[in-house]
Amino acid sequence: MSSTQLWTVDAMAQAMRATRSGPLPASITGISIDSRSIGPGEAFFAIKGDARDGHEFVALALASGAGLAVVAADKRAALPTDAPLLAVPDVLEGLRDLARAARTRAHAKIIGVTGSVGKTGTKDALRHVLASSGETHASVASYNNHWGVPLSLARCPASAQFAVFEMGMNHAGEIEPLSRLVQPHIAIITTIAPVHLEQLGTIEAIADAKAEIFRGLVPGGAAVINRDIPQYGQLARAAKQAGARVVSFGEHAEADARLLASSLHPDCSTAQANVLGTDVTYKIGAAGHHVVVNSLAVLAAVSLAGADLARSALALASLTPPAGRGTRNVLDLPGGRALLIDESYNANPASMRAALALLGQAEVVGRGRRIAVLGDMLELGPRAADLHRDLVEFVVDQDIDLVFCCGSLMHSLWEALSSERRGGYAKDTAALEAQVLAAIRPGDAIMVKGSLGSRMGPIVKALERHYSRNAFAAPSRG
Repeated sequence: MSSTQLWTVDAMAQAMRATRSGPLPASITGISIDSRSIGPGEAFFAIKGDARDGHEFVALALASGAGLAVVAADKRAALPTDAPLLAVPDVLEGLRDLARAARTRAHAKIIGVTGSVGKTGTKDALRHVLASSGETHASVASYNNHWGVPLSLARCPASAQFAVFEMGMNHAGEIEPLSRLVQPHIAIITTIAPVHLEQLGTIEAIADAKAEIFRGLVPGGAAVINRDIPQYGQLARAAKQAGARVVSFGEHAEADARLLASSLHPDCSTAQANVLGTDVTYKIGAAGHHVVVNSLAVLAAVSLAGADLARSALALASLTPPAGRGTRNVLDLPGGRALLIDESYNANPASMRAALALLGQAEVVGRGRRIAVLGDMLELGPRAADLHRDLVEFVVDQDIDLVFCCGSLMHSLWEALSSERRGGYAKDTAALEAQVLAAIRPGDAIMVKGSLGSRMGPIVKALERHYSRNAFAAPSRG
């Protein structure tokens, strides 16, 4: 976090109704829940996680430079009497109390982002472009759950002019309390896709769960909704019931932020659009049609937030993909180079198709091939095998040469592939790794993707470890 003051300790203690103990500083510079990355003068919140209790790391956090620790009152006796502490009945609820205080003091235009696919990329794009108009705060990484959202909100400086928060869910009822905490002026739903079917059952139920974000909108707030998806009407009705102004985006003729034309390149895209009545032509520094469509939501939100639309459109040219979501690296092989596209962060049917389209656009050199290394897509419910098998049509459409499949669900795709497209199959990444390393050659483009639980990241790391990694240098385009 910043070395400047984020909170005075007096304000923190009052917001959390905390009991003070030890030699407390006057203020803190930031907030952390990870003792391994604590910054000087930050407050360490000892949250109890699924695996470990943060109270085990209070001493380490203070020794590493934390200004104070926020602890549970019933754990206070086990800690040194001279430690700088704020004691609260429940640490996570204390963090929520501080987040509420942050929202009360905020003067920023606040944007909430959710959707089955593209949440983090859209949130990061908003942070990137809004920075050209004023001080902008946003969630880091994918901090979009019951602790990530209050942590991100509590970290929001009072001086911020814009703030962007990502909200995610696995079950119905999870987004509404996050949105009511954040109270956005603008709420974006990027798209609806068959994700979390195992918990929610139908895509209509997924749309209802995502639409919970509208319930936290401030009076007169705006709902920015994808006009191209079948669930648009369902989402628009939910937004209107919440009293929101509906602003649509997409390629649809009636979209308020409408894509007029686009050109897709291996490493970037260009677009012509009309955004709430203003014609805009711009370049995006990240590849993919899905990125182009989501850029319309970004620019619509920029306009609604009162930021500079022209500056924001220009800033999209320097946008780069988030880690594990389309980042590109060059692998140095004996006799030449290969391109690695890292899509390993997560996967569902919609994002898998988008990633295969990225691979289909990738340039190959000489005898190079387009190679997809795919792991299981999880939480898809009874139709999981069918949803994996259905990818075969997209593999063919995108002219993917070889497919390596990993996991029991991906075996359905493996069986549907023609023999010439079968690269290799294994039940886990450890077994598949050697097959992938042995198969690649100079000129190839390799894309790796799967759900977090399928652990495709190690294959990316293995490729980078075996072949020196360089930042992908995109050719200049005018």
